[in-house]
Amino acid sequence: MAVQQGATLVDTRDGDHRSRDGRIPGSVHMPLSVLEWRVDPTSGHQSAALAGREERLILICHEGYSSSLAAVRLHDLGYANTTDVIGGFVAWAAAGLPVEH
Repeated sequence: MAVQQGATLVDTRDGDHRSRDGRIPGSVHMPLSVLEWRVDPTSGHQSAALAGREERLILICHEGYSSSLAAVRLHDLGYANTTDVIGGFVAWAAAGLPVEH
């Protein structure tokens, strides 16, 4: 529902998990190792997929642990409307939410 209201879902899972388990339609893939500078428009390396969309981010990882830590890091950088999916992709798929294989 948040995505329908303008939030951006950012999938931080590595390529192996995405290849094996599938991807979430409409999500933006951004590895954790580059997340902060790919979100930040002042870094000089912002992702075109996130440009203008960085104010309402929802992060999702495999099980919800690393995305929670990443959300805190983004909060510390001033992105107060960043959150994450509790339980990560595992919970997403178990809830029957859309996944493309």
